[in-house]
Amino acid sequence: MGCEIAVIGGGHNGLVAAALLAGRGLSVRVFERRERLGGACVTEELWPGFRTSRAAYVVGLLRPAVLRELDLGRHGLVLLPRDPASHTPLPDGRRLLLGTDPAANAHSIAQFSPRDAERYPAYEALLDRLACSIEPWLDASPPDPIRPRVGDLGRLARVGWALLRLRGELPRAAQLLLGSARAALEGWFESEPLRGTLATDSVIGAWAPPSAPGTGYVLLHHVMGETGGARGVWAYVRGGMGALSEALAAAAREAGAEIETEAPVRRVLLRDGRAAGVELDDGRVVEAETVVSNADPVRTLLGLVGPDALPTDVVRDLDALDFRSGSLKLNLALGALPRFVGTTGNAAEPGPLHRGTIHVGARTLEELEESFEAARRGRLPDRPMIELTLPSAIDDSLAPPGRHVASLFVQHVPFAPEETTWQAARESFGDRCLELVDEVAPGFSASVLHREVLAPPDLERVFALTGGNLFHGAMTLDRLLFLRPVPGLAPYRTPIPGLYLCGAGTHPGGGVMGACGRNAAREILRDLNR
Repeated sequence: MGCEIAVIGGGHNGLVAAALLAGRGLSVRVFERRERLGGACVTEELWPGFRTSRAAYVVGLLRPAVLRELDLGRHGLVLLPRDPASHTPLPDGRRLLLGTDPAANAHSIAQFSPRDAERYPAYEALLDRLACSIEPWLDASPPDPIRPRVGDLGRLARVGWALLRLRGELPRAAQLLLGSARAALEGWFESEPLRGTLATDSVIGAWAPPSAPGTGYVLLHHVMGETGGARGVWAYVRGGMGALSEALAAAAREAGAEIETEAPVRRVLLRDGRAAGVELDDGRVVEAETVVSNADPVRTLLGLVGPDALPTDVVRDLDALDFRSGSLKLNLALGALPRFVGTTGNAAEPGPLHRGTIHVGARTLEELEESFEAARRGRLPDRPMIELTLPSAIDDSLAPPGRHVASLFVQHVPFAPEETTWQAARESFGDRCLELVDEVAPGFSASVLHREVLAPPDLERVFALTGGNLFHGAMTLDRLLFLRPVPGLAPYRTPIPGLYLCGAGTHPGGGVMGACGRNAAREILRDLNR
């Protein structure tokens, strides 16, 4: 049976697009290759009784418009804000805690630098003003410099006016937007634990050290959302990240979309140069007037369409896309919560130190630089950056009583290590990551009951993330706005009429936002005069 809209991939952006298109009366069918929906936004019971967010692990960038228009709360979505949001424990027993309480932040920072404690509110205020000035572009298609629309000009004027209002802070704002996170943070602060902690947002999912130009924007990108209740505060999803995908799927089905799992698409069908449907791996052919792909641009255009059907310059630009990211994920089942150095009391009871992201390997900016340099040379770093999260400290639905789940997001590692293979080094590198956590939480590794190590090739194999890249391609300055995914492609459109992109490889990029899917759906509706 055919349909008006065929959506390739049931990741969160594909589900957002499907829900919005079906909501406008179009017949929509979604085809997901895995046995579950969500792409990288999934909850999986890897071990009996332990449910883990296997890839994406926190939500903070989800657009308010998506929450509102799809009424996700009614479809079961429950967000669990984390406060404190950030915890950087040190081996000497000191710790840096950052959250929504300005007085508590100042007290925590002051133990490292009274000067930094005084400056931190101004830094947060600048990030907030910058985010507010840029956010209008998240919920809209990027401006087209060749064929600008009236709305583009209005948004450009608002962004320009917002930036001009920064006045004396404009140089610092420009440094953050265009320069390196390291230079910006060294200009603001003197204490290394604060610098290192804040710099982690600049390298998540990025094949770059904090000193690389453009990492300032990546930092800003990660603090732009307010899903957790305040700027830059991220939340857990009750039931794991897959519960968000389930809520999106419920909204799509309610709107009339049909969703099929274990239905990988083999190719996009073309008729007279136009998208005409999809062929599935099992040989079924589904005709469609419009095809929307949640897969990354290279998988879609070079893989499902083929280079022979594309202009030569587009093929060249797609071949040049950078999918390096250096990310690795450890999923753990724990017998107990960690007890951090310098703490007393009952570690079995969840407390403030367990709620937020726990930063390991980020004591200094130089640690982050050295980790990347090792990976760049093809080596496994001795002290990688680790973001440890313990969602079961807030959400008791994820593990049996008295037990917990943990996630370690690790940066940076090479996709293909020199002098070894991931098959040979996967478990030993996992051991090394646990040893680093032991330095600030003695006995942590001994509490691990089960574990899964997903190296970059595993992320590619399991979740179809090319190069293991969570963002469907680098978030560098030359791959933002109308340059994303490649110059010359109109927003969300492809050289194939009737074929659209809606994944993180499009504007505004990676993270669990839903903006790519929403913006793509709006462009499709515009083209269909709906």
